[in-house]
Amino acid sequence: MKPFFSLLFSTMFLLLAPGVGAQEPTPDGIVQSVTEEVLKILREDKDIQAGNLNKIGELVDAKVLPHFNFRRMTQLAVGREWRQASAAQQNELVQQFRDLLLRTYGNAVVSYRDQKFVYKPLKMKPDETDVQVRTEIVQPGGTRIQIDYSMEKKDQGWKVYDVVVGGISLVTNYRETFAQEIRAGGIDGLIRALSEKNKAPAKQEKA
Repeated sequence: MKPFFSLLFSTMFLLLAPGVGAQEPTPDGIVQSVTEEVLKILREDKDIQAGNLNKIGELVDAKVLPHFNFRRMTQLAVGREWRQASAAQQNELVQQFRDLLLRTYGNAVVSYRDQKFVYKPLKMKPDETDVQVRTEIVQPGGTRIQIDYSMEKKDQGWKVYDVVVGGISLVTNYRETFAQEIRAGGIDGLIRALSEKNKAPAKQEKA
């Protein structure tokens, strides 16, 4: 499972905030227009290159995570058991899941090593509000892996609610683990499990 998440989160930084002003960006435009800016940060920031998890976390929290619809992602990952949760439990699940992705992504950023990105044409109708932005990541050696972002248009703009890496869905990948925790300890058991993971000391991975 670790290689999947490492690859997944090493590509999620594509979704930084678009520039202020002008015309509303298209979902694929958001992905493509900010890539070079982010790559520049990763290549030039010595603290990030050295694995400064605090600085990486600040970058991710401020620039990346606002472009994700964590409530919908959590709902999809929890599945039908979501309806069993109270409003307070749902809110806590969303927060814990967000924190988990923040930690996982932060660790993966450290392992970024000059991957290249290819953007495929977006097939989108003018009134469409739910699309897939298809990209490929080209790793050293020429290996290509498909990265698809499921995005929906909300009042705040386009938001990601799933990422599919090499045919494997982020939310589906978590669903089995979440279901096991719920069977063992109910919704509160899942919240406890996520909380324990988020409280564990962060690991600084070496290149």
